[in-house]
Amino acid sequence: MKKLLTFLIWLPLLTLGQQTINESITHGGLQRDYIIHIPSSYNVNTPIPLVFCFHGYGSNASTIMSYTNFNYISDTAGFIVVYPQGTLLQGTTHWNVGGWTMGSTIDDVGFTASLLDSISNTYTIDDTRVYSTGMSNGGYMSFLLACQLSDKIAAIASVTGSMTPQTYNACNPQHPTPILQIHGTSDQTVPYVGDPTWTKSIDDVLQYWVAYNNCNTSAIITAITDINIFDGSTAELIVYDGGDNNVTTEHFKIYGGDHDWPGVWGNMDIHASAEVWKFFFRYNINGLINPTVLPMASISGNDTICYNQNIDAQVTVSFGGATPPFSFIYAINGVSQPSITTNVNPYVISTQQAGTYTLTSFSDALAVGSISGAALVTVNTSPIDCPPPLLIQEHTTNKELLKITDILGKETTLKNNTLLFYIYDDGTEEKRIVIE
Repeated sequence: MKKLLTFLIWLPLLTLGQQTINESITHGGLQRDYIIHIPSSYNVNTPIPLVFCFHGYGSNASTIMSYTNFNYISDTAGFIVVYPQGTLLQGTTHWNVGGWTMGSTIDDVGFTASLLDSISNTYTIDDTRVYSTGMSNGGYMSFLLACQLSDKIAAIASVTGSMTPQTYNACNPQHPTPILQIHGTSDQTVPYVGDPTWTKSIDDVLQYWVAYNNCNTSAIITAITDINIFDGSTAELIVYDGGDNNVTTEHFKIYGGDHDWPGVWGNMDIHASAEVWKFFFRYNINGLINPTVLPMASISGNDTICYNQNIDAQVTVSFGGATPPFSFIYAINGVSQPSITTNVNPYVISTQQAGTYTLTSFSDALAVGSISGAALVTVNTSPIDCPPPLLIQEHTTNKELLKITDILGKETTLKNNTLLFYIYDDGTEEKRIVIE
């Protein structure tokens, strides 16, 4: 009977589906709350990565869970994500990182270590792949963990956070640590140039980690495509590579960006959550996991449709160097859509919704891949440009097909599962894909 009861107790963990659970532990005489999300792919026999996501000053675990959409990326990429809840300092939720939180007596590093131990006792965690990210105060907390809990943390990413002088001066990492910093140059809350009384400048933070990681001091700078010209900002990726254990120190510099989570509000040229996981995925606590080229997905297609005609716009997602099945999430104007899994390459999204289409995450059968590109769908509401459908039908009834081309403009014949362009003698063009 005892063996049977033991089996029944562990059976839910062997067959666990996708879950989001509110939990708590006791630390320092306080009940400390957190939210944990378990992907449906979790299997007790397979160690799984874990990502801590810390909320900002005055915020909470539920709020950062809702806007970062890490749960969706977790379900696609296969990692556990944990949203700890901060305690109150003079009535405001916070993480004790020094600087403006100097009056706090809370041991948040000890709490995080105990929380990791508690979760590891319940779930099969890959202890070489534990990461930390967060916004603002949560970004500061991630840097604090890189300095004071280095033996547990493989890599960190800060969004609109920095290092306080206390964290900076006492930092004692134990291994080369991959660092990603996402920050706007016009941040009015955590100033990019710093303030000597409570926060280091972003340049100071980057140079600390460039030196500690022994990275190349000359950066590789890549301009990010300005896919949304209306967000008031542009972005570039600054990479200091060549560090010990092949780690990098990286920075998405958002020119004109404020205190934002890019891809959700503020800059829309990148999605911070997707970039954070893409960065984490490359590393474990020993450095770069695999130097091979990652699979990639690209979204493209600028299409205009008429408001009064039942014709879909087509947005194409293409996969390169990838092994099916392909799983991806795309967003319309920064709002993530349900995850899609397919064996079709390229995959065509038929839509009548106007907006900017971007990818937020992608993985194939073997690995999490990189994402790029953007597509724009416009709905034309002009009655001049969009005559009634009957008029179009009368005009095109007798048109003849001249040729069929592929997406590179090369003439071809009918092919299944491939986007093709049909060119007619009246100058019109149709996009078609025949799914086998």
